[in-house]
Formats: sequence, C-alpha cells, structure tokens
Amino acid sequence: MSGAISVHHGDFGRAALYELDRPIVTHAHREGHLIFYVDGGHGKVTVGDQVLSADEMSGVAISPWEPHSFAPSEQLVPCLCLVLYIKPMWFLEASQSGEFVLGFGNPKVPMTPDVAQWVTRLTSLLLDKQASTRFDGFLFETTRLCFDECWRGVEARSRLRNRHFRFNDYRVRRSLRLMQESFTEDVEIDNLARDVGLSRPHFYKLFKMQMGITPNIFLNTLRAEQAIEDLMGTNKSVTDIGFDLGFSSQASFTRFFASNVGIPPSEYRRVAHFT
Repeated sequence: MSGAISVHHGDFGRAALYELDRPIVTHAHREGHLIFYVDGGHGKVTVGDQVLSADEMSGVAISPWEPHSFAPSEQLVPCLCLVLYIKPMWFLEASQSGEFVLGFGNPKVPMTPDVAQWVTRLTSLLLDKQASTRFDGFLFETTRLCFDECWRGVEARSRLRNRHFRFNDYRVRRSLRLMQESFTEDVEIDNLARDVGLSRPHFYKLFKMQMGITPNIFLNTLRAEQAIEDLMGTNKSVTDIGFDLGFSSQASFTRFFASNVGIPPSEYRRVAHFT
C-alpha cells in the first residue's frame, strides 16, 4: 500500500516523501510540480503524451494544470520519491524577477550534480520532520535549477507558446466559476455544457483547448485540494470530509483520494504538518 514518510505544508506549497507502489490516475495541480526518484523501485510518469522514467538519471517537471499520472515498476517495489508542489506566485516573488514564470520547457530534468545535491538536502529536511528556516531557500534553489535545466536548448518561441493566455473564452470562464461553486455536488457535465450554451462535445473540446485538461480532471482537482485543506485545517473526520465533498461513503472517498494524491487521507493527515 502506498504511503507517506513526511509531508510539509508552507507558503511555497507542499513537499512530500512518498513511497508509491500503486498507480496514480491522470490528474493535475494548480502548482508547478517536481518529482525526483530517491530509492527503491523505478516508476513511470506520463506527462501529456510523454512517458518518463522515475529513476536516478533525471527528475520530472510538470507545469501548472498539466495532466500527468504515475505507474510503479512491474516488480511492485515501492518507489521512494521526493515530490514538490510549488505555488507559481511564491516562485515569482522569491525570484524577484518577472523572467521566472513557473512553466517548464521540458518535463525531463537531468539529474546534474547541483540538482542532486539540492534534492538530497530537501530529502534530509523532510526526514528530520522538523520545521527549518532553511526549507524555503533549499526549495527555491532546487526549483530554480530545474527551471533552468528544463529550458536549456528549448527555443525562445517555444517558451512563449508555453506562456499562452488561458481562460480567454467567456464560456470556459463561466464553467470554471460554476464548477468552483458546486464541486461538492454531483456535477453533470451535460448540464454544465448546457448552462454555458454549448453541446457536450463542443464544451469538452473548448475546455481542453483552453485549460489543457478535461472538465472531469478539473473537478477532481478542486475536490482533492479541498480534501487536503480540510485534512490539514479542520478536526473533521475522514468520513465527514468525504460526505461534505459529495462521496457516498468513506471507502469511495479514500479510493478517490489515494488515486489522485497517492496515499489514503488518514495517512496524509498522520504525517503532514506545516513548516
């Protein structure tokens, strides 16, 4: 069963050490996302239409809202991974430069000696399970190095394409508002499409073109984010959190959380803390 060794929350987002031996379904995050192999079995990370190895040679960089999934090795040996979720605004403010918009040029990040050094330092801090004033600095340097590496050799026009402006269709913007208002309910995509004046196929196509993900993945992201917020910020039971998010049972909520976050909600609450 996949589990967590340590999870830190802070102004930067969150950082975790996960032991993964089960698949994680295609999902997305608002944050920039970095995954580094630490020990154990290897795995595969699918980012868009690229399949990358989670191994000693490279890390994986995933831009905000970019769909991705994880598959463990066929031997089912748990893959110990350092997993980072970096808020784009935190990175922009920490960099003190408008140059560093947090979009990655290439999902494959070579494990250079410098990157490996910072990954080791972050891993050590997470293993200590103690708040540290060094954490934000270590995290920023790791992210900055990976940002530089993933853009190395990528043409400038590709960089500009990566910064394309989303949400420019008013129907997609309205659908986002509607989903944010009702994601704890049983949202019917057919009804949502009708509410914004589109057929279901046209709505799916337009939404994915604008957002890079499907409406279902967006809804699941909202539910997973709210679940994490409730686990960290309230004393509500796991069962109540699941019911409040529209799940019919604790078992169905636990399956959803584990397949989207990687570990069961009770395990997440047990190891997570604020830095």
